[in-house]
Amino acid sequence: MPRITLPDPATLDADQRAVYDRVVSGKRGKIQGPLRAALHNAELASRWSALGELLRYNTSLTPRQSELAILVTGRACNSPFEWYAHRLEGEKAGLSTEILEALLAQQIPEGLDDTEHAIVCFARELNAHNSVSDATYARTLALLGEKAIVELTALVGYYTMVAMTLNTHEIPLPEGVTPAFPLPQRDLA
Repeated sequence: MPRITLPDPATLDADQRAVYDRVVSGKRGKIQGPLRAALHNAELASRWSALGELLRYNTSLTPRQSELAILVTGRACNSPFEWYAHRLEGEKAGLSTEILEALLAQQIPEGLDDTEHAIVCFARELNAHNSVSDATYARTLALLGEKAIVELTALVGYYTMVAMTLNTHEIPLPEGVTPAFPLPQRDLA
């Protein structure tokens, strides 16, 4: 059960409806996950959607590389919804069950190429320490180049924001879907 109301398409105001229509007619094809919460502020939802679409579909990273970084981030942030949604996308991008299970267990998967291995290590370190070591940076930069390492950093940051939104507002998984792991502890005080 979400902690907030999730805007109903039938009751959206004109600004919210414009964002909704733009998203469902675009590459996403539907409103799910954090955009359901962001729709409370139409301008936020519009800009959020544009940034997400850019980072997800229009970088120099391949879909497989992007999904590796997103899955590492979703798991590091303990976001069941992000993990659920991107496990499906990871499968579409060619990630094997063995790779996905290793990421779920927060391990570095076997069978990655050098660039994929660097991306996983970069994303794990960035999530764990909010930065990366000189060695990790240099290795990833050598394999990806400057443009892609900037995109990778932005992708991890964006999906951290996604995970925080999903977790904080407890955006529900689709009906009948069992979470791969529980939400983070609610009583933090």
